[in-house]
Amino acid sequence: MFRWKSTAAVLAIAALALTGCAGGGSGDGSGGSGGTLTLGAITAPTTFDPAGSEWGNRAPFYQAVFDTLLLATPEGEIKPWLATDWSYNDDNTVLTLTLRDDVTFTDGSKLTGDVVVQNLERFKAGTSPDAGYFAGVSGFTAPDDKTVVITMSAPDPAMLNYLTRDPGLVGSAASLTSADVATTPVGSGPYMLDTAATVTGTSYSYKKNPDYWNKDAQHYDNLVINVLSDPTAALNAIKAGEANGVKLANNDALTEVEAAGWTVNSNELDFQGLLLLDRAGSMDPALGNVKVRQAINYAFDRAGLLKALQTDHGTVTTQVFPETSAAYDPSLDSYYDYDPAKAKELLAEAGYPNGLTIAMPTVSVLGATTYTLVAQQLADVGITVQATDVAVGNFIADMLAPKYPATFMALEQNPDWQLIQFMIAPTAVFNPFKYQDPQVDDYITQIQYGDAATQASVAKELNKYIVEQAWFAPFYRVQGSFATDANTTVEMLPTNAYPAIYDFVPKQ
Repeated sequence: MFRWKSTAAVLAIAALALTGCAGGGSGDGSGGSGGTLTLGAITAPTTFDPAGSEWGNRAPFYQAVFDTLLLATPEGEIKPWLATDWSYNDDNTVLTLTLRDDVTFTDGSKLTGDVVVQNLERFKAGTSPDAGYFAGVSGFTAPDDKTVVITMSAPDPAMLNYLTRDPGLVGSAASLTSADVATTPVGSGPYMLDTAATVTGTSYSYKKNPDYWNKDAQHYDNLVINVLSDPTAALNAIKAGEANGVKLANNDALTEVEAAGWTVNSNELDFQGLLLLDRAGSMDPALGNVKVRQAINYAFDRAGLLKALQTDHGTVTTQVFPETSAAYDPSLDSYYDYDPAKAKELLAEAGYPNGLTIAMPTVSVLGATTYTLVAQQLADVGITVQATDVAVGNFIADMLAPKYPATFMALEQNPDWQLIQFMIAPTAVFNPFKYQDPQVDDYITQIQYGDAATQASVAKELNKYIVEQAWFAPFYRVQGSFATDANTTVEMLPTNAYPAIYDFVPKQ
């Protein structure tokens, strides 16, 4: 069923510094109930100000101290959290939330509608990369202490799921205007940041919130999150028993992880492949021809790339919508076979019998081998890649400027409406050329304003259309892996790279 939900983009593209491992489980690595849960994360938060927060791999740092208005579950559902109930008006432009009346922040202040409105307004105007989620919101109001009303200029089928993530984080009112809001978070979450024991950028220490409103969600007395940017550092922490759970940056060492007695928990959240951005051909006329874009899709041996680059940890696909989406169609996972002859034939029909050249950026963190294989397979059908190496810090900015007509990229496969807003709509972040297609615009309008049945059926039509029109050239969905020790269990989320803090439980 098409839900009014979405997921935030997870873009692990920053340069990650090598850091050491700090601490261990609960002295014996057990992480048992009442002890310490020690986790490894890929990257540190840039701020603890909710208005500048992010999700994805930075989610646990925030979720430990702040509650969200709604909760995303491992089953893919949205459930009450700070908000106990919600409802829309008839045209889905006004969302009314009912708040809990038993929530206290760690500074002793109470959760009220006015406090929530302050947080929502700050997020909309803030520095978070996800602030745009509220671009269509025309106002936030609190009619009383238990009610918050979000008014939108048009329906946003993703709004509920936004509120399960960084836009839904709620800090105490006093903390939002304090001088140390970026370093000293004050929330109502299950833990409190111990700033004295925290080493910014390296290790973050938390203590159990004794007044937490949901005791059943607190499984540990203490929480430590160590930043393990380097895969070797993460593997060493696993082998040494210096953590209870570690997010793995890649799948290169899964055999060693399992040999250490750890469990590899997985989901398929990201896809990797080419973004054929200049679909109008304004920078590269060739990409404006659908036959060229289709030829590019036929050029890739996706099964071979999955084996070579991900040791078969993933699923071949030619669609960007995930299995959790109403738009998903299993037949579209194999719409384009590996057919170099067909690719050459299409290029000739498009007016390029002698091939063509496409400019693309490269960046070190996405792997030299990847770019080599992509260039080789395109060269096999007559397409030459004109590669420009870009500094890590400039890669996304250059892509979105836009400075290149196409690029290899790893992106989160968001379900339904958010993927549309993320990659497909004229205003989407990863549609930097603002490309529009009248048929796609019509599908988007039907999804935005339609009922549930219409949304589901039209989403499938949209998905099929953009695959046929070759807006992208996906290779595969990548297995995301999170390792847990013998004393810890966790349930993975279908919509985020990092599990929820509440879903870590000690084995009894």
